[in-house]
Amino acid sequence: MNVVAFVIAMGLFLFGMWLMGTAPEVAGLQAILFFAGILCVVVAVAIPMSILGRADGV
Repeated sequence: MNVVAFVIAMGLFLFGMWLMGTAPEVAGLQAILFFAGILCVVVAVAIPMSILGRADGV
């Protein structure tokens, strides 16, 4: 469970960073892509804080 959650969280984090990095290059969708990147990073950080924290007995 922990490894799967970590892989998903890391994938979301990297995808969010990629979205935020490529947002300035896409004409007309800069704000939407940047906001989507922020949401991906927030969800990626929330996974270890909520799911993994409870799975370890914390």
